[in-house]
Amino acid sequence: MANVSSVGIGSGVLTSDLIDQLVSAERTPTENRLNSREESVTAELSLFAQIQSAVTDIRLPARNLANPDTFNELTVNTGSSAFTASTNSKAIAGNYTLEVTSLAKSQSLSSGTFADSDTTQVGEGTLAFTIDGVTTNLAINSSNNTLDGIASAINEESALGASATVINNGSGYQLVITSSETGVAKAIEINVTDSDGNNIDGTGLSQLSYTTGAQNLIQNQAATDASFNFNGIAITRTSNTVDDLVEGLTIELKGTNTGSPASLTVERDDDVVVEKVQEFVDKYNALRALIVENSQIDPSNPAAAGLLVGDTATRSISNQIRNILGRTIEGLGNDPVRGLAELGISTNNDTGNLQFNEAEFREKLESSPESVAAVFSKQGRTTDGQIEFLRAGSDTKPGSYDINVTQLSTKGAFTGASALAASTVIDGDNDTFTLSIDGNSSATITLTAGTYNQADLVAEIQSQINADQSLSNAGVSLVVALDGSNQLTFTSDSYGSNSQVQFLGVDATTLTTLGIDAVAGTAGLDVEGTINGVAATGTGQVLSGASGTDVAGLLVEIQGGATGSRGSVSYIEGVGEKLVDLINNFLSVDGTITAKNERLNSELDSIALSRAKLEERLTNLESNLVRQFTAADILIAQLNSTQDFIKGQLEALAGTGSDD
Repeated sequence: MANVSSVGIGSGVLTSDLIDQLVSAERTPTENRLNSREESVTAELSLFAQIQSAVTDIRLPARNLANPDTFNELTVNTGSSAFTASTNSKAIAGNYTLEVTSLAKSQSLSSGTFADSDTTQVGEGTLAFTIDGVTTNLAINSSNNTLDGIASAINEESALGASATVINNGSGYQLVITSSETGVAKAIEINVTDSDGNNIDGTGLSQLSYTTGAQNLIQNQAATDASFNFNGIAITRTSNTVDDLVEGLTIELKGTNTGSPASLTVERDDDVVVEKVQEFVDKYNALRALIVENSQIDPSNPAAAGLLVGDTATRSISNQIRNILGRTIEGLGNDPVRGLAELGISTNNDTGNLQFNEAEFREKLESSPESVAAVFSKQGRTTDGQIEFLRAGSDTKPGSYDINVTQLSTKGAFTGASALAASTVIDGDNDTFTLSIDGNSSATITLTAGTYNQADLVAEIQSQINADQSLSNAGVSLVVALDGSNQLTFTSDSYGSNSQVQFLGVDATTLTTLGIDAVAGTAGLDVEGTINGVAATGTGQVLSGASGTDVAGLLVEIQGGATGSRGSVSYIEGVGEKLVDLINNFLSVDGTITAKNERLNSELDSIALSRAKLEERLTNLESNLVRQFTAADILIAQLNSTQDFIKGQLEALAGTGSDD
């Protein structure tokens, strides 16, 4: 609106209202055009946000189907409350019977009754706990020689393998000692060195002795192994958790069912797979319905055409998804099913929607589970039973690739310099050593003094190395054995160039009695070979495909066998995996969806800029009109003033003439 209120005073015609009308006449066509375009772009942006959401909604069920574990979902049913069971991804379907005859138990020992727990002195000396061949010494003196003090000393020794508590039995206090783990091997032996000189009587610290010759503690519960019959085969385990009987299956023993063997059934849970496939079909059809609804054309009213008519971005998204759904999966040429249509998932010719024949799908899942999984998920297959496909990378191309092994991987090992004698004495001159396994150093390892035959000495060395906390925390281990020349061998459990056993320190006579010196053993070798004719990178037993090739990121494990041609590995990328990759690409920085959103938002920015320019132009127009109208108004006012003067002069002349 014109902001000069005096405009029009001189003429009464060139008013502010007239300026407003002229500015409005200039504004209206452009503003209507911009409003119409903004409304259209905003509606298209809103609709495309729905399409983006619908496309993203497909990604989750597609990702579920891309996961091979989806097709290995198992359900476990047990026929008795005496046990429960669970599975992991390595389990397979199977039917078993289980009869639990006894549970594994930890040993529990208790002392006699004392008047109090914190004042009465039990005795002083040393308590030597031996559990599973490992001995731990506890010093008992005037600072900890009560029941409470001894219990604390036991509990503070984390590697002891037992715990202690003091109970009030109503008549007094007792020390209760319980092994930390179940099983016969975890039984507790307590040798006492009593300050009173008698280590086995029932007075002083020897009240806590528990050995074959001096069982001065009361055994409340014996250490026992679990015993059960699995498919009629007698089995024992030290724990009630049995996870090494059938791969992927963990059994928890809860009670006994002696004389009544019960079923344990592991079955594939097809309902889970069907549910995920149905979800995928529903999400795809929801996207399809949204696109179809907004792509309609009414020949009688072209202006009412859907917003997606002629939209290249939506057409590209729809076509690329349909292309994946209708494609035969590469690498499944000889499989009984090779695509969605052969699984009962087809396209309706009238609507373009997917239709799911659940009965047909269940039939194919039952008869060809591996092929069904490959249609959806990524999968690796090898023709050599001693080569395992581990994984593929984002750059790995589907296909079949030859494997050639030129060097097998080996484990690092140390071999003693001389043969063991038939009998070896371990004493203060050869009982300690330190070593490193795969670059991880042990603490000082101490062998129990005594005279050993060859087998018992190997077992003692193995036991003490296994008990080293530093090595255990580092996750490294080795196997102690005798070779054909009766020389001690120490072999790392890992493969490759990082696998090595080295003795860092030994005692004075260790070399002469055990053949062990403070030197390094032989390092392991990494596997070497080619995948698809190109040199691969070997790490331990794993070959990794070369970067920049079709096999980049492809990992296979060579678990044994011979050098030379070892068949092939096939990498299969199913519908789910391809869709996840495609949708991620749509949503990437330079993807179709991102580009479409950026273009529409850019159009809104352009419209806003056009509005700003329109306002600037109209402001200038208004200012020019005000200036022009003001000038014209002044001129008209001057003319009116001249007119009034002339009129006055004429009237004066006329009056003079009439007087004459």
